[in-house]
Amino acid sequence: MQNLSRPILQRCLFGNNLRVLLKNYVGISSSRPRSLVFGQRKMRFGGFCASACSPCQSEFKDTLSDSFLLPSLSVTINCLKRDVDVLSEALLCFGASSASIDESDDLEANEEVSITSIFTADQDVSRCISLAAQSTGLKTPNFEVTLCKDFDWVQNVKDTFQPIQVAGDLWVVPEWRAPADVNATNIFLNPGMAFGTGEHPTTKLCLLLLKGLIKGGEHVLDYGTGSGVLGIAAIKMGAAFSVGIDIEPQAISSAHQNITLNGIDPSKMQLYLAPIKEEIKADGPISLNGSFDIIIANILLNPLMELSEELVSYGRPGAVIGLSGFLPEQIAQIEERYSKYLEGIYVSEMDGWACLTGTKI
Repeated sequence: MQNLSRPILQRCLFGNNLRVLLKNYVGISSSRPRSLVFGQRKMRFGGFCASACSPCQSEFKDTLSDSFLLPSLSVTINCLKRDVDVLSEALLCFGASSASIDESDDLEANEEVSITSIFTADQDVSRCISLAAQSTGLKTPNFEVTLCKDFDWVQNVKDTFQPIQVAGDLWVVPEWRAPADVNATNIFLNPGMAFGTGEHPTTKLCLLLLKGLIKGGEHVLDYGTGSGVLGIAAIKMGAAFSVGIDIEPQAISSAHQNITLNGIDPSKMQLYLAPIKEEIKADGPISLNGSFDIIIANILLNPLMELSEELVSYGRPGAVIGLSGFLPEQIAQIEERYSKYLEGIYVSEMDGWACLTGTKI
């Protein structure tokens, strides 16, 4: 029996844009958490997440950068294996800074596993857990709280974020790690406070989609850019130009840093804070609408539904549109909404998340 400790997502240094997006979009579902369909960026999430994210999370520390050594609470939460993934991600949306799962690979769905989450010491842990459980349709689980002194968030992220082999010679590599293969397509990241490390299934689905689509010379739009990982990957795969859009200033800042980290000419990848109020420039001013060969939106169900016409409008006739950040049971809603804009629709899935792709009519 192999014991696995599985980190889900770190929220202390990256993914804070989820909180902002949670405020602006999507209500909490009483059954499965539509609101928790990341990945956030979320733009997740790029990512969008759910509304009313953290009433218990007194305005997330905008001053977090002032002190990364914070008193913290380590919380062990017990739940059934079948509920562990959805509850872990709900905890992240309702105040947890990280969540890891301790499980054995041969446990049955109705057997109990533990989630270990970190909260800052000023949070109402009981309320956070109660709201997270409620948002997923679960009863409030049993939990145990332990005070940890001077939790080093930076080191915690660095220890957790390892190089990720997305497929073949495509890797996402933390800035502080050496690449496994220097000749591979290595996307170097320091995610900062933005979503997009390559670890989440939605990011992987989008990276795999780009890998299959890009032949050279394309213009790519990454809607909900987060750390910039998808736009950077597009350039490294051979796209001529990419644009990243996000509603979170911290994501734009992080993406700018990662563009530099990867040695990409700033004229080849441009970043814009939504809503766009200026012309996109690629070898001269061009209109945003109808400009792109490939559009990737790795956000959430509700914003994907609300922004359908806008997202498709960015593509040229025949452009490929890739949408991710939703659950398999939500595929029908996405397909119904986009079927009037797209043809040749197909869906790929990974670890409980989905990506829908089609060609603009």
